[in-house]
Amino acid sequence: MSGTVIAVNSNGEYSFTKPTRPSIRLLTGLGVEGDVHAGTTVKHRSRVAQDPTQPNLRQVHLMHEELFGEVAEHGFEVFPGDLGENITTSAIDLLALPVGTLLRIGSDAVVEVTGLRNPCVQIDRFQEGLLKRLVHHDAAGTVVRKAGIMGVVTAGGEVRPGDSIVVEFPPEPWRALDRV
Repeated sequence: MSGTVIAVNSNGEYSFTKPTRPSIRLLTGLGVEGDVHAGTTVKHRSRVAQDPTQPNLRQVHLMHEELFGEVAEHGFEVFPGDLGENITTSAIDLLALPVGTLLRIGSDAVVEVTGLRNPCVQIDRFQEGLLKRLVHHDAAGTVVRKAGIMGVVTAGGEVRPGDSIVVEFPPEPWRALDRV
């Protein structure tokens, strides 16, 4: 399985959206160079408030561009970086990947998938009603989260739009993604 990087985004200060950049640099064990969420321990404010010594399993946020078309059918306009992701992808079913999947991005970078992004109320502050499209319950009552996946950098490197993404699955049995 493979896909493509559509856009890369980062922000050195806390804000919901992240500006699109010509490239970003992933740093092994840290995340996106210069991004407010980079580091070995948690950086998301709610997680820091709970326990600032937790390991940062959310160093890189990836989101599939196909989601933008899905929410557009319901009147929402979303573009790369709007929902705070670092890497916008195409042609990979990110939400179906198991924990531990390696994403080989460009010539050097590798991100290990750790889990699902847990959408929060900030999404409705961005566009009222959008949160219901990104997190809901299916017919069986199971929570469905669509706001992308999170990962840690296991090999650093430069990432640019147009770079290929090669998916390397972990050994079976696979563990389904859960929120991190």
